[in-house]
Amino acid sequence: MTILIIVAVVVLFVLTVVVKSILVIPQAQSAVIERLGRFRSVAEPGLNFLVPFLDRVRARIDRREQVVSFPPQPVITQDNLTVSIDTVVYFQVTNPRDAVYEISDYIVGVEQLTTTTLRNVVGGMSLEETLTSRDSINGQLRGVLDEATGRWGIRVARVELKAIDPPPSIQDSMEKQMRADREKRAMILTAEGTREAAIKTAEGQKQSQILSAEGAKQAAILASEGERQSRILRAQGERAARYLQAQGQAKAIEKVFDAIKAGKPTPEVLAYQYLQTLPQMAQGDANKVWMIPNDFGKALEGFAKALGAPADDGVFRYEPPAYEPPQNRDDDEEEIASWFDTSTDPKVAEAVRAAEAVARQEVPSPLAKAAAPAALSRPPLPVGPPEPEPELPTAVAPAYEPTQGMGGTSPAMPPPARPNESTELSDEPPRYQ
Repeated sequence: MTILIIVAVVVLFVLTVVVKSILVIPQAQSAVIERLGRFRSVAEPGLNFLVPFLDRVRARIDRREQVVSFPPQPVITQDNLTVSIDTVVYFQVTNPRDAVYEISDYIVGVEQLTTTTLRNVVGGMSLEETLTSRDSINGQLRGVLDEATGRWGIRVARVELKAIDPPPSIQDSMEKQMRADREKRAMILTAEGTREAAIKTAEGQKQSQILSAEGAKQAAILASEGERQSRILRAQGERAARYLQAQGQAKAIEKVFDAIKAGKPTPEVLAYQYLQTLPQMAQGDANKVWMIPNDFGKALEGFAKALGAPADDGVFRYEPPAYEPPQNRDDDEEEIASWFDTSTDPKVAEAVRAAEAVARQEVPSPLAKAAAPAALSRPPLPVGPPEPEPELPTAVAPAYEPTQGMGGTSPAMPPPARPNESTELSDEPPRYQ
């Protein structure tokens, strides 16, 4: 029984020694080892061996970066205003031996050092500078704390000011000032918006008036051009029509004149024609009374003696003079030929087709507007004279026979060469003077 007790005690002692000899340190931690109360080494993460009953662990140090938030601290600014400032310090233990033996509690030391440094930095600033210079305060705090905590084996990474709370009275004044500033900015923005809107509206009206004026200008130009072309074409048509009427009247007079010459009228026939014309001359409103003179017969007799020759029967008959061929007027014909050109100007036709396409909505209006002025603005092409028409054969008049007049038989005279006696009007200008 005694032997069993001794064996159990020995086993228990061995187990105790083994447990005391093995030390396991987790990752990102370190342990300060002392032997008989004196610093021996710093145990790194992993398996470490100790001397039982001689070595012991003084402290375990966390090697990760730590975040410590300190309570609000009252700080007096340069303009004698008390503000409450919350700070947050980010630090990391770089030397566990210094952190254990150089200061009793490094967290409390960092807190107190932060408070005193903050009061020194903020005490040289006004309230407005304190509220607007957080980055500068953070930089100054970090520099002072890092320098002071370096001998403690601590590295200060960052220092941040969480909040800066001025006194309630100052907060009320700041809110009123902020409200006034916001109202001021709102009024400025509203005024700028109104100005921009007025400018944009004026520019839009300007552009609209410019476009309207340009449209009215183009419309007036097109209308004037169309009126000019219309008047030119109308005048040309009237000129050609008058020429054709004159040509027809000339043909009619020529036919009548040829008929008179061929008929060889006597004074009695002229007197008869005169008497038939008198009622027509008396049809006017102003002609009421017509008187035939007594010597009317003598006047006709003298007219016949002056223009006629006596035949065998003693009657004076009109003898036409020798026919004189008309002079050639080729230059006039070439000039007049262009009057009767009925072909449409291709530019005018193009403008008309564009206008008709717009009316039928076949093409968009801007294209037609661009086509019409382009067609009307180009000068018209010269129109050549029309092709000459074939000449009709000239009718041959029968030979004149000797007539019996008052003065005897008149010698046979060659008949005058008469022009084309076709009943249709020719487009060529007359060749008679």
